[in-house]
Order: sequence, then structure tokens, then C-alpha cells
Amino acid sequence: MTAERRRLGQGDLDLFVAAHQRFIEGRAGGRRLQLKFLDLNGLNLNGRILDDADLTGSSLEGASLRGARLERAVLFGCDMRMADLTGANLRRADIRGVCLQGADLTQADLTQADFREGVIAIPHATRGLSQIKHETRVGLADGATFAGATLDGSRFDGVSAHKADFTDCTMRGARLTGANLKDADLSGAMLEGAHIGGANLSGARLIGADLTDCAVEGARLDRTDLSGALRSPTPEAIKRADDLYQMALDANAWAESGGVLGAPANFDGEDLRPLASRLSGLSLPGLSARGACMVGVKLGGAALQGAQLEGADLRGSDLRGADLSGARLSNALLNQSDLSGARLGPLPLGAGRTLAANLAGARLRYARLNGASLAGARLDGADLSGAALNEADLTGAVLTDARLHHASGLPPSLAA
Repeated sequence: MTAERRRLGQGDLDLFVAAHQRFIEGRAGGRRLQLKFLDLNGLNLNGRILDDADLTGSSLEGASLRGARLERAVLFGCDMRMADLTGANLRRADIRGVCLQGADLTQADLTQADFREGVIAIPHATRGLSQIKHETRVGLADGATFAGATLDGSRFDGVSAHKADFTDCTMRGARLTGANLKDADLSGAMLEGAHIGGANLSGARLIGADLTDCAVEGARLDRTDLSGALRSPTPEAIKRADDLYQMALDANAWAESGGVLGAPANFDGEDLRPLASRLSGLSLPGLSARGACMVGVKLGGAALQGAQLEGADLRGSDLRGADLSGARLSNALLNQSDLSGARLGPLPLGAGRTLAANLAGARLRYARLNGASLAGARLDGADLSGAALNEADLTGAVLTDARLHHASGLPPSLAA
């Protein structure tokens, strides 16, 4: 990371980036951004569109790329120590051999990003390509922050992420084979189907992590804190799935027949994960699923008016467009859940009475609530850190002692 690089100023960088945006948009004068082996330290690229850009071997130490779009970008061998990549889009980016020590990737999207070891050809500082040095670089992310980030399907094989912060991030299907995660914090991380064979998790914290279909026994686990970690559904839970689904169908019939057929469903304490997407779109008003395990369950478009979901674990669940009017979700876990367009307003009870949705004490860290209706909802003491609330209706919502750190889309009265 010490190779001599030519310095590029902010003004010149802005010109190159503007030409790249024209290239992305197919406009005249566009040109793909190719800035290899340059010194871009400390420069500002916040919110810029850099899809498919090639920054091979460049140094962006301390650079600011908050909200930048870097889909499929080539960052091979870049030095991005202490860079600010908060909320950046790095989907399918080539970040092999990148140094991210101390970088901030809070809520960044690294879906299917490749962060493995790479061999980079470094041209001579004065003789250029006539004298090339080959250097093997291992991905480094020691002390980096990935809190709330999306790392689904990413390639982190062999990466060193000592003392990195992965709290409440999603790493479904990620490959972490041989990675050094010593003393890393993966509390609340969603590692469903992740490959961690040979990974060093010594001293790591996986408190409350989702380890469904994750063979954690293949990793080094001395001093690892696995308290409260969620494991795969038991054979009994898998076998019971058909019975629970039939109960859901009966509840749907009860709702559609006005109480003539079927009966409301009671899933209190049940493990509903084996049902996967089978509850999507069903009418389940008054559903009782207190303390149920519903991690990753798909309930998009379901009618759940007045549902009793106190203390339920709904992390990573899909509740897009669901009707949760008047639902009771106090102390429920909804981290990384998608409630976009969901209705969490008051439930009419007749005679002018209504029942407000109750999310008091719920954890909604990094949840997506874009376009959701939360009018009059109780959110006192709720944790909405990093939640997306763009165009959400918060009229009359009770937010006493709610945590709104890094939440986006808040009205000015709350964003201050």
C-alpha cells in the first residue's frame, strides 16, 4: 500500500466523475471512469454514481464516499483505510485485496461483493508498465464497521476482520472460509447458510446471531460468546410445519367467512421458520404468535389486523404491504425486517373507537419502513437506529425515548 501514486485534486476528480455519469446515462461526452494507481486520499465522492468505474490500485485513505453508488466497480487492491462508506452501494463490486482497516461501512450494501485475496500488478512510479511489480494482497478489514450492512452472498474467504463490527448485519450465504474474525462483534448478525469452515472466531461475540444452516462447529470457537444464538429449526419444528399451515388456512377461512368457518390461529411460542413464504397474502386477523420465532418468514401482503406478536422474533422478515393495523408488537425483534408500505395505523373498533398499533420497546434496527403508515402508533422506547422511514406517516406517533440514531427519512421535527 506504499507505492508512489500521482495526486489528483478534487476539481479534476469532479470532472472525471461528471463524464462518468454521462457515460452511465448514455449521454454525449460520456467516458468510463478509469483512475488507476492514483492518490485520491481524503477526496469527496459522497453520493456520486460510480457504477462500473475502475479505481484499481488507487489510494482513497480517509476519502468520503457516503451513499456513493459503486455497483460492479473495480476497487481491486485499493487502499481505503479510514474511508467513510456509510450507506454506499457496493453490490457485486470487485474489492479483492482491498484494505478497509478502520473504514466505516455502516449500512453499506456489499451483496455478492468479492473481497478475497488478489494479486495486483503495480507499474513503476517513473518507468510505468515497462517495469511491473506483482504483489499479493489479502483483504484487510481489521477494526472496520459493518453494522447493519448487507453482505449476502459476499466472498470474504481468508479476509482479516479482527475486531471488526458486524452487529445486526446480514450475511446470508456469505463465504467466510478461513476468515480471521477474532474478537469481532457479530451480535445479532444474520448468518443463515453462511460458510464459515476454518474461520477464526476466537473471542468473537455472536450474541443472538442467526446461525440457521450455518455449520459453526467447523470454525475456531475458543472464548466465542454464542449466548442466545439461533440455530436451525429442530426436526420436530419442520415436521409440525404442515399442521401449522393448515391452522393458518383455517384462520384464513374464518376471516373470509366472517367467523362461520375455521378458527383464529394461535402460534404462541411456535417456530414458524419452516413455513417460509406460505403465509404470504393470507388473511390472519387477530393472529396470536406471542414469542414465536418468525425470523426470515415472508408475510408480504398478509392481513394481520390486531395480531398479537408481543416478543416475537421477526428479524429479517418480509412484511411489505402487510396490514398490521392495531397489531401488538411490543418488545418484538424486527431488526433488518422489511415493512415497506405496511399499515401500522389504528384499527377501527366501532362507535368511534380505535386501537393503536403498539411497538413499545420493539427493536427495529435497520428496518425498512419506507412508505409505511405509523399514524398514532406507540413507539415509545423503540429502537429505530438506522431505520429507513422515507415517506412514512408518523402523524401522532408516540416516540418518547425512542432511539432514532442514523434513521433516515425522518420529518424535520424529529431529525434535529
